[in-house]
Amino acid sequence: MAVRPIITFPNPLLRAVAELFDSDLHSLADDLIDTMHAAPGIGITGPHIGILRRLVVIQLPSAAKPALYVNSSVIQASTEMIRHAEGSVSMPGVTEDIERHARIIVRYQDLDGNEQFENADGLLAVCHQHEIDQLDGLFWTHRLTRLKRDRLVKRYGKLMRAS
Repeated sequence: MAVRPIITFPNPLLRAVAELFDSDLHSLADDLIDTMHAAPGIGITGPHIGILRRLVVIQLPSAAKPALYVNSSVIQASTEMIRHAEGSVSMPGVTEDIERHARIIVRYQDLDGNEQFENADGLLAVCHQHEIDQLDGLFWTHRLTRLKRDRLVKRYGKLMRAS
């Protein structure tokens, strides 16, 4: 297990579409868990560390252990929407409210390749949608209006210059 470097904004890998995972899944999963905990964060994907593989790790504050999702996709979403503050391990220190579906059903594979389904609502639904967007090459800031995104990027730039 190892903590890997996190790719930071504006690295173009954050906008690349992740490929299907094909080998070394357990090792990558262990590294993602360690990296997410070190960041710290509640979700991370292969692309966050420069590995274009469709692997997601999510661990909500209330969860005893992280959950792993291979090749995940949203197969059903409620019409009801919620707003939640989002950020990224690849853009630490800034957050902004994003509108997402309140409830979703996610189809994914476990580490052994078995197809699974998960009903998610609230923060878990937000995390799934956020991380699946990342797998699809959509960085969370692109869910913002151009004005909000520009302000957020300026705020992030100031934070990076100050550190």
